[in-house]
Amino acid sequence: MKQKTSAEPDAHSNKPVTPAPRPSGLNRLDAYRDFPAAQQPDWPDPAELHAAVRKLESKPPLVFAGEADVLTRRLAQAQAGKAFVLQGGDCAEIFADAKADRIRSKIQTVLQMAVVLTYGASLPVVKIGRMAGQYAKPRSASTETRDGVTLPVYRGDAVNEFEFTEKARRNNPWRMVEAYDHSSSTLNLIRAFTMGGFADLRHVHEWNQGFRENPAYSRYNAVATQIDKAIKFMEACGADFDALKRVEFFSSHEALLLDYERALTRSDSRSGGAVAYDCSAHFLWIGDRSSKPEGAHAELLSNVRNPLGVKVGPKAHVTDVMRLIEKLNPLHEPGRLTLITRMGADAVRVLLPGLVRAVRAANQPVLWVCDPMHGNTFTTPSGVKTRRFDTIINEVKGFFEVLRYEGEVPGGLHVELTGDDVTEVMGGSEDIDDEALSRRYETLVDPRLNHQQALEMAFQVAELLGQ
Repeated sequence: MKQKTSAEPDAHSNKPVTPAPRPSGLNRLDAYRDFPAAQQPDWPDPAELHAAVRKLESKPPLVFAGEADVLTRRLAQAQAGKAFVLQGGDCAEIFADAKADRIRSKIQTVLQMAVVLTYGASLPVVKIGRMAGQYAKPRSASTETRDGVTLPVYRGDAVNEFEFTEKARRNNPWRMVEAYDHSSSTLNLIRAFTMGGFADLRHVHEWNQGFRENPAYSRYNAVATQIDKAIKFMEACGADFDALKRVEFFSSHEALLLDYERALTRSDSRSGGAVAYDCSAHFLWIGDRSSKPEGAHAELLSNVRNPLGVKVGPKAHVTDVMRLIEKLNPLHEPGRLTLITRMGADAVRVLLPGLVRAVRAANQPVLWVCDPMHGNTFTTPSGVKTRRFDTIINEVKGFFEVLRYEGEVPGGLHVELTGDDVTEVMGGSEDIDDEALSRRYETLVDPRLNHQQALEMAFQVAELLGQ
């Protein structure tokens, strides 16, 4: 049996963990500057960038090291098959939506999904929001041309504005400071909602009643009715519902803007300053377009103690993925590293088995999570960027099939969703078609599941978990 080292988190303990120093650490935090950096904005004024970064460096941390350690332990539980991860939120947050009602609706949607999944899996669900920091997005080109006019591409509200004008599209580093401020207010609201009774299990399930009573969702009535009975049984037995009024809810985003992430990386006082955490979020991931093992993103994140994720697309080479795993988790720590597969419904059953076997052969502990959104995007004949609900579910099913056949744990979902009734993804029980997409298509980047589609997904995944 592998002997547990002091650096490994105890998945069953809530006691603080003193992180062990990694092979690289504080003395290498700026080494990433010597590595190739993908997907970075071309900031027009170095002095302006320097001033904005200095301002960020003076700001308080958005999250704390101890919270990131708790998440590491929760992810280690999921890796061991003793929990399931639900990570959801906007494709790209926008400043205009950093309002209480929009934030509340997203939290409500994730909590509703979590109740259904908890019942289906008979496991705790680790809830992570793509929230409070997902203000930047990678793009396939650095410029965009319309009617003969070429401007910088929209890279998210942390960099520039969506409006196609020279002023709006100017890459402005002070928008990173504005992103910090919006993230701070969003996190304050998240903590208030999840710790102040809004997340009471009884209330969360009551929100599902309208869904259950809709004839379009009749196939889910049995599960919803069973959850009702379980809650009533708990109440009759005198269950301590006060303990169920609060939930853990963690923040995450793609660690894309290196200037932003480095400015919010802080040394941990518990270790005497020997290790560092990226205090912009609890969980950071490296996107498929910036996941080179010799890249600046991998170098920077290899020197922080947060739990990390890596997006793995259909073009990723197994050799590169294995090099990246070893760089980010050289101590083979449970809960440290999550592989978020985004291969597409047509490719997941073909490509995923080889990667799973390579990881197992290297004795690398990773958490397997499925992103069924990004590999299934297409453009309709009318020019609208969308996805099909059935295709999204098909990739989830393929993910479960492969992991279970290979004897590994399908550990979670990573989903782009909103709490609003948008019409951006085709299909589902509402049967959104090409024409219906125009009713309420609001995303500025990638299409998201609406509230009803997200909950419908939860019921279908609950069936998979219950098998």
